[in-house]
Amino acid sequence: MKKIAKFYTVSKEQFVEGYVDCFQDKTKGDALVAYDNLKLPKRATTGSAGYDFYLTKDLELEPGQTVKIPTGIRARMDEDWVLCLVPRSGLGFKYRLQLNNTVGVIDSDYFNSDNEGHIFAKITNDSNEGKALSLKAGDAFMQGIFLPYGIVEDDDATGIRNGGMGSTSK
Repeated sequence: MKKIAKFYTVSKEQFVEGYVDCFQDKTKGDALVAYDNLKLPKRATTGSAGYDFYLTKDLELEPGQTVKIPTGIRARMDEDWVLCLVPRSGLGFKYRLQLNNTVGVIDSDYFNSDNEGHIFAKITNDSNEGKALSLKAGDAFMQGIFLPYGIVEDDDATGIRNGGMGSTSK
């Protein structure tokens, strides 16, 4: 297996900023406790393609509710690779848990962005069976899969990333 990437945590300052922004009812102290408990993504088995990402706080999501989650994680990867994020399959199957952008795409140059490449997820409990979703801090909620990609022969991209979502179209 080719090793092409490594996960890191973002700085404490970057995490606190994201945490307080996502969870308006939480304080800087809550964010610092969450930061101290961050877990880097891991595969559960040797045959797993996906790296599990873990929650930074307890969550209760009623059907139709949405929450933005700061993972505290960034990913350095080789050029020509992308990290695709999807819900954990069991949560998608049982609760129709969905990422709001359907599949998160983390490009290799996102690592050096102004926000340190901090990966966020926005999830919705899309249950049509009335099932509430209860997750605890430290529970795995989504998975990331590294995939190679190619470009067209006459590609002329010259831009340099300096931001997060939507920054390449500005």
